[in-house]
Amino acid sequence: MKKIKVRTSTSYDIYIERGLTKNCGDIIANIVKTRKIAVISDNIVDKLYYDTIETSLQKNGFTVSKFVFPAGEASKSIETLNQIYTFLCENNITRSDCIIALGGGVVGDITGFAAATFLRGIDYIQIPTTLLAQIDSSVGGKTAIDLPCGKNLVGAFKQPKCVICDSNVLSTLSDEIMSDGMAEAIKYGMIRDAELFELIASHKLENVNEIIDDIVYKSISIKRDVVENDEFDTGERMILNFGHTIGHAIESYYNYQTYTHGSAVAIGMCMITEKGCEKNVLDKLINCVNAYNLPHYCNAPISELLKLCANDKKRESNYINYILCKKIGQASIHKVCITEFEKFILN
Repeated sequence: MKKIKVRTSTSYDIYIERGLTKNCGDIIANIVKTRKIAVISDNIVDKLYYDTIETSLQKNGFTVSKFVFPAGEASKSIETLNQIYTFLCENNITRSDCIIALGGGVVGDITGFAAATFLRGIDYIQIPTTLLAQIDSSVGGKTAIDLPCGKNLVGAFKQPKCVICDSNVLSTLSDEIMSDGMAEAIKYGMIRDAELFELIASHKLENVNEIIDDIVYKSISIKRDVVENDEFDTGERMILNFGHTIGHAIESYYNYQTYTHGSAVAIGMCMITEKGCEKNVLDKLINCVNAYNLPHYCNAPISELLKLCANDKKRESNYINYILCKKIGQASIHKVCITEFEKFILN
């Protein structure tokens, strides 16, 4: 088993091993004092993995309850959050108990926010079941829900007690969801690790399982390093938003229906690279995203996307931060006024 230590305001470990879900109870029993756990999941993941998780937890003396909501970004809402709060109340979850987020990014984000705010904060654990969640959203302590006017606009920083990553669960993912996660892996290569980018670019979606363990470990390691240097997203951590300012606008424009998060980020990375980088960098990026069945453009009016970018949570007063990778493996943060950003994109 590989273990990555994250040293933030609350330090924790990320455990990486194939088949780890079957033994998650052994790990959790050594981390939390309580023997009462609430599992939050969606209706797809619940059918696939809940029984395995419950069995392992019960073998270690845990009493387990669960709450399941419909899968999809539309569930990352105040309505679902209120349902989770009600469930926690009805099951007498106290500040000394623990919540498990079992699922992808939506489950992790909303469960983490519930843990950060219910009773002013209780412990929670991430068991991510998608590639995107394993390498990105489960690590770093960002939690949130969406509002009608934008993505992730209400949230909190809440570090988990631990993260448990089992690469075996990725074999059950559809090609679309696997591609979704590969967008974030490509991002890590672009912003910090040219060798990781080349490794990814030398494969395609159909044979990525040959290198998936390396991708998971290297991507998590990159995010760990960035988060340790800037836990609360005021400096270096902004490089993790490469492709996301435009990507979030694309998701919002299409009401989170047409493009997955990863697809929108892939488009965002390519659009911003086209505007600010050499053609050879853009060509390599486009070839890479295409190899993983990800789009590199969309038909949304750029004027509408710019309006949505202005609502992005990364905006500071009349300024917005965007990320460029002039060379693969090197990212830079650019803080400009909104009008200058609009000129840059429209140029």
